[in-house]
Amino acid sequence: MSNLNFEDFNLDTNILKSINRLGYKAPSEVQQKVIPAILKNKDVIIKSQTGSGKTAAFSIPLCQKIAIEERSPQVLILSPTRELAMQTAEDFSNMGKFRRINCTPIFGREPITVQIRKLKQRVHVVVGTPGRILDHIKRGTLNLKKIRYLVIDEADELLNMGFIDQVNKIIDRTPSKRSTLLFSATIPKEILELCNKYMVNPINIEIESKDPISSKIKQTYYEIPAFEKFPLLKKIIYSEVPKSSIIFCRTKSNVDTLSVKMKDNGFPCAPLHGGMLQSERTATIKRFKNGEFVFLICTDVASRGLDIDDITHVINYDIPMERESYVHRIGRTGRAGKSGTAITFVTPKELRFLIDIASIFNLNIKEGSIPSDEEVKSGRNKFKKMLQSGLKVKKDKSKTINKDITKIYINAGKKKKIRPGDIAGTISNIDGVNPEDVGIIDIQDNFSYVDILSNKGPLVLDALKNKTIKGKKVKAEIAKK
Repeated sequence: MSNLNFEDFNLDTNILKSINRLGYKAPSEVQQKVIPAILKNKDVIIKSQTGSGKTAAFSIPLCQKIAIEERSPQVLILSPTRELAMQTAEDFSNMGKFRRINCTPIFGREPITVQIRKLKQRVHVVVGTPGRILDHIKRGTLNLKKIRYLVIDEADELLNMGFIDQVNKIIDRTPSKRSTLLFSATIPKEILELCNKYMVNPINIEIESKDPISSKIKQTYYEIPAFEKFPLLKKIIYSEVPKSSIIFCRTKSNVDTLSVKMKDNGFPCAPLHGGMLQSERTATIKRFKNGEFVFLICTDVASRGLDIDDITHVINYDIPMERESYVHRIGRTGRAGKSGTAITFVTPKELRFLIDIASIFNLNIKEGSIPSDEEVKSGRNKFKKMLQSGLKVKKDKSKTINKDITKIYINAGKKKKIRPGDIAGTISNIDGVNPEDVGIIDIQDNFSYVDILSNKGPLVLDALKNKTIKGKKVKAEIAKK
C-alpha cells in the first residue's frame, strides 16, 4: 500500500493538477486508507492524530464526487473553531480550484448578512462552526436538502467545547441518504454513541503514529514562580533563537499583557485570541503565515486549525487547563516530518499536572537548565542579526495554486439582472477562451468577480473592452486585493 500514488485513485485530472501544485508527493497513510472509502460512499470513522494529512484525505475524494452544476451545497463540514473552519475552507478551495468548486466558511463574529449573500450563490461546500450553521438552518438561509456528505472534524474537540447537542441537531436536519465521515484524535463514549446513532456500517480506520510526538519534538519544562516567567522567556528566546514560534497563554488578558511586554522588548509579535474581531484574527494569522513576525502569542484558539509551515518552537507560557490541549499545542511544531521544540513553564503547584500529562500520553518531558549569561549574550547577537537580515517570507500555497489564475472585477451585478450564465457565456465566446477557462463567478449587487484560469486573464480583459454582457456595456479590470 505504501507504493500507491495519487494517480492510482483514478482522480479527475483537475484534482491531480491541484495535488501537484500543492506539493503533495505521495499519499500519507490516512489518505491511502480514507480516499478509497469515501470514493465508495462509505461511512467512515477515522482516529488520527493532528498533522496526519486528514484534511486532504477527505477534500481530495469529495472534490471528485461533487456535481459541479448543482447549486445547493453537497458537502457540510462541522469544525470546532473559526480558525479550523477557515483553514479547512482554504484547503478545500485550493484542492477544488481547477474543478471550480466553491467552498464557503461560516462562523460567528462575522456579519451574517455577508454569509447569507455568499450562500445565495452556487456553493458546493459549506464548512463552519455548529452555532452559526444552526443559525443559518433556522433562518432558512442554508439549504441542506442536497447534502450528500457530512464531515464531523475534530469530533473530540466538538465534544469538549460543548457542541455535541448542536451537532446532533444539525445531523437530524441532513438527508438520511448521505455519507458521514468522522475524524477524531480520540473516540470517547459520547462520540461512539453519536457514531452508532447516525452511521451505517462504518469503516473504522485507526492511524497509529509511526513517528510519535516524543521522537519529533524535543520537550522541556522549567519549574519557576509566575513572576519569573518573563525574564526566563527572554533568556530562552536568546538561547534558542526561534525562527517562528507560537507562545500559548491561558487567558486573553495574559495574551495582551505578554504581547505588550514582548513588543516593549523588541520582539516582533502579535496577539491572537477570541476577544478580537474576526477580521483582525484573520489578518494576524495571514501575516504570521507569511513570516512577517516571529512570535504569535495566543490562547488555545490556535491549538487546533492552524496548519503553518516551519514552526520551530512552541512555548507554553501558561500550562493548559486540559491535558489534551498540551498535545494539540505542541503539535503545531514538528509537522510534515520536521523536528520541533516545545518548552513549558510551570509553577511549583502546576508541576504535578505536567507529570500527569507526560504519564497519560507517554511523553518524555525533561527539566531544562537555565541558559547561562554567555549563552544569552551569544544568542542575543544571533537573534538581532536574524532580525536585521530580514525575516524569511514563507511559501504561500494559495499563490502556488493561483499562479495562472486572474481574478477580474466587472462593474455589473444582480441589480443589472446579470447572472453567472451571462458572464460565463460572454467570456466563453471570446476567441481562444474555453468554458473550462472560466472559474468561480461571484455576483454581488453592483459588481461581480470572476476567476479566469490558464493564464487567459489578459486575453479576457482585452476582449471585454469591446463586448457587452446581456446587452450591457461593462468595465472589467484586475480585482484589487
